[in-house]
Amino acid sequence: MKLELTPIGLIHSPHREAKGTPIQPRWAAGIEGTVELFPEFTPGLRDLDGFDRILLLYWFHRVRAARLEVVPYLDTQTRGVFATRAPSRPNPIGLSCVRLLAVEGARLRVADLDVLDETPLLDIKPYVPDFDVFPVERIGWYARARGSRIADGRFAKGAENQST
Repeated sequence: MKLELTPIGLIHSPHREAKGTPIQPRWAAGIEGTVELFPEFTPGLRDLDGFDRILLLYWFHRVRAARLEVVPYLDTQTRGVFATRAPSRPNPIGLSCVRLLAVEGARLRVADLDVLDETPLLDIKPYVPDFDVFPVERIGWYARARGSRIADGRFAKGAENQST
């Protein structure tokens, strides 16, 4: 099966490299950036301005080769990649729930941005609490996580010589 993805725009942020970037939007509070859609996708932004938060789906374009076992930022033990949010994945698709500050033509102003500058955007979806919030009883290894909330660059291209 062959799949094809077409970027619909670019994400612009103050984060120029993985090292030092917050690892989730929750820890990127107040960091602003823009999402620039390519002109042919601009009509799809209609009615988006009524939402407080949006989900950005994007391609981790500057991540090292996929690993099925990784040491996530919030832990010191090796974990299966699918039990983490590590970017070094078979299909390096990222997901961030950011605050939507404004829709300005083909550009979105956003906050709580944990994405590297010039990241290819794959899709945008509105965040709807009725759909997206679930009470849970178990959160796996994360319940004991005590690692860094800031990236150290271990998953960046060129970091292949680092452990897992």
